[in-house]
Formats: sequence, C-alpha cells, structure tokens
Amino acid sequence: MEELTGERTWRTYIGGKLLDILQEKIKPEDNHFPEEWMFSTTRARNSGREEIVEGLSYIKNSNKTFLEYIKNSPYILGEKHVKRWGENLGVLVKLIDSNERLTIQVHPNNKKAQELFNSQFGKTEAWHILGTREEETFIYLGFKKGITKNYFIKCVEEQNLEKMLECLNKIKVKVDETYLVEGGVPHAIGRGCLILEIQEPTDYTIRVEKITPLGFKIDDVMCHQGLGFKKMFECFTFECFTEEEVRKKYQIKGLKKQSIEEKIITYDKTPCFSLTKLRINGKYNLIEDESYTCLYIIGGRGKIINKEKEIEILKNSQIFISANENIKIVTTEKLEILLIKGPKS
Repeated sequence: MEELTGERTWRTYIGGKLLDILQEKIKPEDNHFPEEWMFSTTRARNSGREEIVEGLSYIKNSNKTFLEYIKNSPYILGEKHVKRWGENLGVLVKLIDSNERLTIQVHPNNKKAQELFNSQFGKTEAWHILGTREEETFIYLGFKKGITKNYFIKCVEEQNLEKMLECLNKIKVKVDETYLVEGGVPHAIGRGCLILEIQEPTDYTIRVEKITPLGFKIDDVMCHQGLGFKKMFECFTFECFTEEEVRKKYQIKGLKKQSIEEKIITYDKTPCFSLTKLRINGKYNLIEDESYTCLYIIGGRGKIINKEKEIEILKNSQIFISANENIKIVTTEKLEILLIKGPKS
C-alpha cells in the first residue's frame, strides 16, 4: 500500500482552476495545466515538449516514480495481470477541469492502436462527472445520424468549426453521470466540466481542429500524431447515432445502490477497467484481491490500514493497494471513495 501524488500535465486547452482550489493553491487560476494524471505510468505526448518528462505519478514525499515502484516489484499488480499485461498498469486515471470546450478528437481502438502505433493498448475511456462550473454543461459524443465519412472529412479540410460541431451529438450532462467513450468514437468535453477520466494507458489523441476555442494554435503533429492528415481518419469508426441511442449505448447507469458499494462500470460494459463508488461511515474491510486496486478519495476523512502501516486519507488522496493485500478503512468523517481497477485479466 502506497500513497501517490499525481502530476499536473500540459495540454492544448485551458483549465485547471478547480484543481488548484482542490489542491489549496494560494492563487487558483486557469492555464495550460488543466489535468492531473493519477496512478500514472504513462508519459504525455506533447509536441515541442518531448524533452520534458510529464504525466508520471510519484510515491508521495519521494522522487521515485510510480513506474519505478512497479518495475522494482511487478507482482504487486497481481500474478494474472503480469502474465497477461506485463509490467504495464493497464489503466490511467485523470482529473480534468475544462474552462473551454476541448477540440473535437478521437482515440484509436485496440486494433488501430496496434496497427498504426504498435501499441498493445488503444484509448477507450470513461468520464465520471464530478462537478460543473455552469448551470448547463455539455459533452459532444458520437456522429449524428446521416453524417458520412466524406462529409466530415470535407468539414475538417475546410476547418468549418460550426459544421464539424454539428456532426456530433450534443449531450447535456449532470454531476454523478458516467459516460463510456470507446476508441474510434469522436467526442469533445464541453466548457465547465470537472471530470474523473479512466482510460487505457496511452496518449494517442487525433484532433481535427487546428485552433482551440480560445485561440491556441495546435501543432500539426498534435493533430495527426505523426500519421498525417489523411491517414488519421482511419482512427474513426464512422458509426452514427441519435442522442437517444448515444445515451442508451454510452451513458452508464450504476447498479442498484447498496449500503456501501455502488458498482458503476463493470467488466460487462468494457474489459478495459472498472469503477465502484464506496460510501463508508465507520469501518470497512477491503478484502484481498488477486489484482491491484486504486482508491481516489472524493470526500471525507479517515485512515487506511494494512499490517505494516496506516495512512491518513482525505479529499484528493490517491492510494495504491497491491494485489493480495488486506486493507481496513476507518472514518473520522463519512468517506466517499472511487475504487478503480485495471483491465480484466
């Protein structure tokens, strides 16, 4: 069991003020560091910043990266996990705070990631809405009915922003909703979203807009990820939906709430990761599992205990629990915890 610290990571869009407030910074502000990468063994891909190692999590109060920690003892991930996925954690968790709409983008599915990037992982992801800055907040997800590949490519080539946005379903979102975003499905997070994102551990992002809504010019490589503007469209699946179909297919409604556990994302929804919300008031035993567990604290206060040590936990704490480890959680204030597990082994 270890407490981790995430890393604020540079992106093309502006945001992050809510993350500054969460981290109790003296002067919260929006800037180009709108994401905190947590439980991360993945380096960010930022054109022009290749010499900067960014995106990796660290063991708290040390210079040791989480990646180094795993490489020293890979079987903390679980024997079955290592047998299938090696030393790769297989998942990446982010906090995202957007003060502008993100550019329309897509990520490769596993097949295209292997074919185009020689990667064992694509970038299927899920968004759990933690908060909003505005009364009405939206995401864009999936092509609308009737949109053809040729029409969308023409809109992109012309950089006709209005028409590009009109190609996608605009979905109003609320706090505590969860959406699955499969590799190949075009999407954009709207302005004012505070999101916990769970994803496969890559940073392959195809962007079709060359300028962000607030005017930042995006480097060509950051758009096509080295594929070129023609080949990048191979990452899109070009499946079309009505808004109702998007909600039915991609909005994930948790299973019936029990007293403590609410299973939100299960492996029957995606084999890439799972998400459970814990509401604990008192004591809770996390029974040993054959694979690792990541805990992100979204509210409350308490301590987490194993046979060797105890760690004080509060809002924004990030705790990694090794495979086959028995854990006890004791609250001093009612805790809300997001429990994340990596790919199905």
